[in-house]
Amino acid sequence: MPIALLALAIGAFGIGTTEFVIMGLLPEVAAEYGVSVPTAGLLVTGYALGVVAGAPVMTALGTRVSRKRMLMLLMVLFIAGNLLSAAAPAFGLMLAGRVVASLAHGAFFGIGSVIAAALVAPGRQATAISLMFTGLTVANVVGVPLGTLLGQTAGWRTTFVAVAALGVAGLVGVAALVPDLPKPQGVRIRHELAAFRSPQVVLAMAMTVLGFGGVFAAITYIAPMMTEVAGYPASALTWLMVLFGLGMVTGNLVGGRFADHRPMPMLYASLTALAVVLALFTLTAHDRTAAAATVFLVGALGFATVPPLQKRILDHASAAPTMASAMNIGAFNLGNALAAWLGGLTIAAGLGYTSPNWVGAVLAGSALVLALVSGSLERRTPAGADTGAAASPEAAAPVPAGR
Repeated sequence: MPIALLALAIGAFGIGTTEFVIMGLLPEVAAEYGVSVPTAGLLVTGYALGVVAGAPVMTALGTRVSRKRMLMLLMVLFIAGNLLSAAAPAFGLMLAGRVVASLAHGAFFGIGSVIAAALVAPGRQATAISLMFTGLTVANVVGVPLGTLLGQTAGWRTTFVAVAALGVAGLVGVAALVPDLPKPQGVRIRHELAAFRSPQVVLAMAMTVLGFGGVFAAITYIAPMMTEVAGYPASALTWLMVLFGLGMVTGNLVGGRFADHRPMPMLYASLTALAVVLALFTLTAHDRTAAAATVFLVGALGFATVPPLQKRILDHASAAPTMASAMNIGAFNLGNALAAWLGGLTIAAGLGYTSPNWVGAVLAGSALVLALVSGSLERRTPAGADTGAAASPEAAAPVPAGR
């Protein structure tokens, strides 16, 4: 695999760390600014919404420059956002810093997926994409726990300075290692938007929202579920989240390996198993050992869907894939926000801390239904008939060197 993938993974590691580390630092941030913890939770919501909004806007701006240069500009934006968060004297500026950093998220992964796929031979593209996303999954195993520990011992501002330093490392890596592939000639924003005329692109994004939403319906409320239902002490939450991160790493790598050759069977199997495991979580949450094993499985099965879905976007928007690829990253965050809201409604209704697992199971089951519809539609569609933006000049462009 090209060493350029390492630079993309470093950037993904920094982005994954800044996205999730705030969850463990909310009490410290709330105390410093004199706001409630729910108000501090806007730092999570604001970031997610920034990803959803930033993905199309930043990708549209990126059509004017080469993909490598756009990645570098996104890392500069990421660094600036985290430094603003670290130095913010007021909560409003802290929130603004989070939003600024989030604007780089969707476009980085969207453009990075296109570059990763272009750097390898056909048949290895999903593996290349999964290696880039390994940076995001490893962030949950290493970056988030260490960032939380650093924030609790040296102050939460120190954590955001450290994350900005990761952004600098990612910027240097992209500048030094990522080849400057030729900018697609004649591609305009209308070509990128034309990809959304493909039913398969829309179905893949809907599967992303529902499938990964199923994961976060449960994981958003993992703390009260593990402490109040499973009986774990609060101190165990750190290693339980590490276990979840290890599941993400495992599922991402396995999903990438199988998605290169059998993407739809991989989706069918992982979504089916995810729906079943989430439903069983309502029972396994009452036993410590079974609960820990389930946390790992939820992470593994959820992230096993990421490489096949991202590759599916690239395949069905092949003429101009960058916008669709970035928007699929926004779909992950939309699913997270939707699932967290639905899970919170069930808890507020008095159904207990395990009730979000049923929400997750229904969401994952719905994603499976869409996958079956997508597979059936694909079998009935003549080869080459569903290419999204087939009229784009990029469709006729020569394959980049090294692909």
